[in-house]
Amino acid sequence: MSYSSNAASQPPQKDNRKTIYALLIGALVLTWGYLIFDKSKNKEIITQKEIQYVNVSNAKDSLQALFNDASARADSLTGSNVQLTGALAQKNSEILKLRSNIGSILKKKNATDAELKQAKEMIAELNGKIDGLFAEITKLKGENQQLTSANQQLSTEKNQLTTEKGELQTNLSKTQAEKANVEDLASTLHASNIAVEAVKVKSNGSQKETSSAKRADLFIISCSLDENRVTPSGKKTIYVSVLNPDGTPSGTEGTFKSRDGSDVAYSNKVEVDYTTGKILPVSFSWKPGSKFQAGEYKILIYHNGFKIGEGKKDLKKGGFLGL
Repeated sequence: MSYSSNAASQPPQKDNRKTIYALLIGALVLTWGYLIFDKSKNKEIITQKEIQYVNVSNAKDSLQALFNDASARADSLTGSNVQLTGALAQKNSEILKLRSNIGSILKKKNATDAELKQAKEMIAELNGKIDGLFAEITKLKGENQQLTSANQQLSTEKNQLTTEKGELQTNLSKTQAEKANVEDLASTLHASNIAVEAVKVKSNGSQKETSSAKRADLFIISCSLDENRVTPSGKKTIYVSVLNPDGTPSGTEGTFKSRDGSDVAYSNKVEVDYTTGKILPVSFSWKPGSKFQAGEYKILIYHNGFKIGEGKKDLKKGGFLGL
């Protein structure tokens, strides 16, 4: 019965299952709580990343729009000015370099805030350079317009001067021609003291004046060429036309042009050596191609296309009873 007493003396065993269950439940709750917290935290981080991405994307789009606008302005400047030289070409080169650098940043898919900030600063710098280039080009256009206007004015004035010069030259030529014509007219000599003597030439060569047409062999014509202070010294040609009593030319040797353009027959041509401002006595003989006729002969003297003197000689019928 010792067995029974030992069994009764042992203390009863404690049941730990509830504790274990409680611990397991607590651990499970903590695990789920951590998972829920971690999921919530991750969701928050993702949301923040998404917001950050959206913000970056919006900032990048805004910068791209600003860059596109600046690029369009730059293209409009260089497009209207095909060739830029000197300082303008240098400034345009700087603009192209800035555009290239900005474009490289904006093409990046994962551009950082620092890079976008740098791009924004460069876009502002780009706009400043474009404004400066625009101002200089506008200034140069104004200056070119002024130069163009000045050149047009000069061209107009030049054409006007050319026209005026042509008119002056025409007037000068006309004046010179008129002066030459006046001098030419003024240089025409004048014959005075015209005398005509009918002469019979004897067998021994001696001459005797006669008034008989039958006896006359030739005329001795004399005159004085009056002083003329305009006529230049030198050889002068004097034409003499002798008209028969019936008015026809006598002993024609040729013709010359008168000032009215008509042809005048001359009977004799005399060359004289005239000195400016001096009186020159002239005497020459003239023989007709046929016998003299009774009646009045006219002797017309010409110089420079003008008649400068006229003389007359009346011949009578010769012989007894006019035979």
